Amino acid sequence: MIKTIKLFLYNLIFFLIAIIIIELIFGYWFDKNNFGPYMREHRMKKVEYSLQYEGQTFNHTYKRNYYGFRGEDINPKNINAIIVGGSTTNERYKPEKQTITEFLNKKISQKNINLKIINAGIEGQTTLGHIFNFKVWFPKLKEFEPKYIIFYIGINDSLTPVEKLKDSKLNDGHIVNPSFKEEMGDNIKSRSIFYDLLRKTKHKYYTSDKPKVIYDFDHSAEHFLKDKKYRFLNYKDALKLYDIDKLIKQNKEKINYYLNNVDILYDETIKLGSTPIFINQLKHDGHYNKSLFSLNYALIEHCKKRNYKCVDLASKLQGKKKYWWDGTHTTAKGSEIIAKLIFPELYSFIK
Repeated sequence: MIKTIKLFLYNLIFFLIAIIIIELIFGYWFDKNNFGPYMREHRMKKVEYSLQYEGQTFNHTYKRNYYGFRGEDINPKNINAIIVGGSTTNERYKPEKQTITEFLNKKISQKNINLKIINAGIEGQTTLGHIFNFKVWFPKLKEFEPKYIIFYIGINDSLTPVEKLKDSKLNDGHIVNPSFKEEMGDNIKSRSIFYDLLRKTKHKYYTSDKPKVIYDFDHSAEHFLKDKKYRFLNYKDALKLYDIDKLIKQNKEKINYYLNNVDILYDETIKLGSTPIFINQLKHDGHYNKSLFSLNYALIEHCKKRNYKCVDLASKLQGKKKYWWDGTHTTAKGSEIIAKLIFPELYSFIK
């Protein structure tokens, strides 16, 4: 009995030593490009969705690949353009072909331009979160040198109180787990060769039997205003309605913080060898949100002053209720219209 126990212990010790040696040799414990505790919630993800839209059902699988981008796997060195933003960029609730990103890619393809935009949107990120991408995400991507980085920004910064905008854990889009215990666990898991291989295999072959996440755009679009009459304030009428100088002064602190972040994003993009392009945003009611109007207006004025490449979507979009399904996030029709308005200037930047 004692000999059996000893033999078992010797085999167990030998097995553990072998595991440790394999981990040290083939794992990512000393790899400076390993994600560590970062991007855990945004890599190798698959979620089944069922979307009800215009009387049709669209079943699709939302995927984020090994490197954290939405869609199928792609080597970072082959990425020549990305679009950065929050949930209005990621658009996880819709099939990829119904997103702003893919509507833009379709138009780029029609112009026979050898360029594809990859979706790098992360829910909840403000411009501070986008800056965080340059610190803990993009540097981990070997030979990642896109020609263009497009920033679709404004809504999340406008909705967040100034005093909370500077808290990275509230605005990074869950790039790092806010729980210290889980952060440590994520760090270990991302460095283990065995766990990494298991996740890769699961991501490639596994199909979830969990119930699909269901979105009913038809129902949401019909009821998000709660029986209020739909109103949209366009840019021309907003200029007549508002005292611009007064509005800018009232939102001065948030505007200064926002534009400072835009400058940082510009500089970080240039350091990466890429060209930054900034695009502003609107919600369903257009320019009624004074905070968002102020950020959008200030961004374009700032772009003119700094000679940044910017697209003033907010001044062009003539909203309709059917373009949004919850007041903030767009339907396929809304995304298509936005891509149509963005593309002419985007094309002039990339052609």
